[in-house]
Amino acid sequence: METLWFCLVAVALAAYVVLDGFDLGAGIIHLGVARNDEERKQVLAAIGPYWDGNEVWLLAAGGTLFMAFPSLYSSAFSGFYLPLMMVLWLLMLRGIAIEFRGHIDSPVWKPLWDVVFTGASALLAIFFGAALGNVVRGVSLNAKGEFFLPLWTNFGVKGEVGILDWYTITVGLLAYVTLTQHGALWVAWKTQGEVQRRSRRVARIAWWTVVALTILTTAMTLNIQPQVGANLRLHLWGSIFPIISVVSLVGTWIFLRRSQDLRAFLCSCGFIAGMLASAALGLYPYVLPSSGDPSLGLTIERTAAGPYGLRMGLMWWIPGVLLAAGYFVFLYRHFGVARFSPPRDEA
Repeated sequence: METLWFCLVAVALAAYVVLDGFDLGAGIIHLGVARNDEERKQVLAAIGPYWDGNEVWLLAAGGTLFMAFPSLYSSAFSGFYLPLMMVLWLLMLRGIAIEFRGHIDSPVWKPLWDVVFTGASALLAIFFGAALGNVVRGVSLNAKGEFFLPLWTNFGVKGEVGILDWYTITVGLLAYVTLTQHGALWVAWKTQGEVQRRSRRVARIAWWTVVALTILTTAMTLNIQPQVGANLRLHLWGSIFPIISVVSLVGTWIFLRRSQDLRAFLCSCGFIAGMLASAALGLYPYVLPSSGDPSLGLTIERTAAGPYGLRMGLMWWIPGVLLAAGYFVFLYRHFGVARFSPPRDEA
């Protein structure tokens, strides 16, 4: 049962990154591909029906984590208190920027919120990537399963580590360029004219950086976290996840060169899902490894709720997720084929 819930948390997190990732990416490129107010309205219209709904999956992942692995939830949220508060503020600022920019027609007001929107989106992508890097690398756990991470220490990856080091920063940069590419492909599919052309160009440039950072990060991960390589050798079937990532990355380039934006975007979804699945398989059964003594790492058995709670939770989780999935199917089918032009009145 613990393994099932581990997979459910991983699926919810992957759904969030794939879905909210494209509107984070659209925010990152917002000021680059849109040169005037009408073009910026076009970018915002491309994510308008989806962005707030996509964040449901972040809540679903957090709720699933709290219900299934309460010990991990309490340990991680206290140890990562500082970055979590920063992420919370960035999420609020990003939502406020989208909603507020059209309330006042001013040459200062709109550019201000455009900068906030782009900056918050970029920082969120980097922070989420660095958070994944911290989980893969491990943290300084004590015998009680507690830890506290300063923002940085000596930038080393063993012993008393900080939130930022050369590994977590690299993973954060990979997340940034991956979501930049992801968002650019979405905007290219949903828009027309100069915005579409610039978005395709951004996606092409980002693709090469994604390839380089993926190779670098993979090599670093196998060196820093031996559990990942050991699990991939032990569970040979799990090699399907890295293969999906590689094939999807190649497919992204092929379809991008052909200007087949939807297919390129779907390949980008496959790349992100494959990378996250590879990370989850590589860490199993750990949910939070230790950067020091491996025996102090938090596993699914040590942090899971009781068997009765897990069984009862599954009875509520399934219908709740089915309702959410049904809503998303309707949402994406209803707006799926639309290409968005600038709205007449944003207010």
